[in-house]
Amino acid sequence: MNPPAPKNPTHSAEKIALAINPTASFGRHGLAGDEAAACLRTAGCDVVVLEAGSYDDLRTLVDEAIISGISALVVVGGDGMVHLGVNALAGKDLPLGIVPAGTGNDVARLLGLPLGDTKAACDRLLASMASGGRKIDAGRVTAAGRSSYFAGVLSAGFDAAVNERANSWRWPKGKSRYNLAMLRELGSFRRIEYTVTADGEQWRQPALLISVANGQSIGGGMRITPNALPDDGRLDLFIVKPLSRLNFLAVFPKVFAGKHLGHPAVEIRRVRKVRLEAEGVVAYADGERVDRLPVEVEVVPGVLRVLA
Repeated sequence: MNPPAPKNPTHSAEKIALAINPTASFGRHGLAGDEAAACLRTAGCDVVVLEAGSYDDLRTLVDEAIISGISALVVVGGDGMVHLGVNALAGKDLPLGIVPAGTGNDVARLLGLPLGDTKAACDRLLASMASGGRKIDAGRVTAAGRSSYFAGVLSAGFDAAVNERANSWRWPKGKSRYNLAMLRELGSFRRIEYTVTADGEQWRQPALLISVANGQSIGGGMRITPNALPDDGRLDLFIVKPLSRLNFLAVFPKVFAGKHLGHPAVEIRRVRKVRLEAEGVVAYADGERVDRLPVEVEVVPGVLRVLA
């Protein structure tokens, strides 16, 4: 007996590499990879599932799949998986699809992708594949002689320190770990003395944090730069000047709604290239550790094609 024909045979020629977060099986999104593979195969796609025990091994499998010839790379996971895909495809005209299945999903939010619904996410990327997708900018960060790309936000300050602390914990899982790490970090955090060079202008900047954003949010929906656009050829330099702990805690809830922009301690300026220098500060991009400052960040317009 012949199997039923796929519901959408127009995708029958598409070979898709589906890269699944190697830690997903231990979380609530563990079945998202299997569900995404089934959805894409039902649509008629030739799906090659890529799984490995670590991100480094998964990167190797992704690179090999790209060399072998695919129509698209689809990642299943959160911003860390998106970061992997961005660095595999930046500068190539091969599209990146995203099935959000992480804790933060800030890049997926930036692109308006369905959250918490694997089938809807697959339907969206299939429709975008048919239309060719869209090109977006990326940030290119150089630190310690190495360069990499990010699609969302690079952070260097309080929020990066929170990431550093949260990543050192195995429990709790999910957003509660980030929020708890934030409260723990707040007790000992001190202002940072930065040297900032933006588009040729240099100045000393005391601050609690500085972020360089191609996207709008960090930490699972904190809209630090709500007016940032991923395809305007600019990055948003976000600065939070020194505040007392009480004042910081008063401002912080406003960030989720993007209502912090009028606060006198908050400054945002549009830039193309930034260099950040400070002692003992680690930078994170898309939630992934980059290196200690100094870092140089520049926008690379239209370097990435996404299925969104």
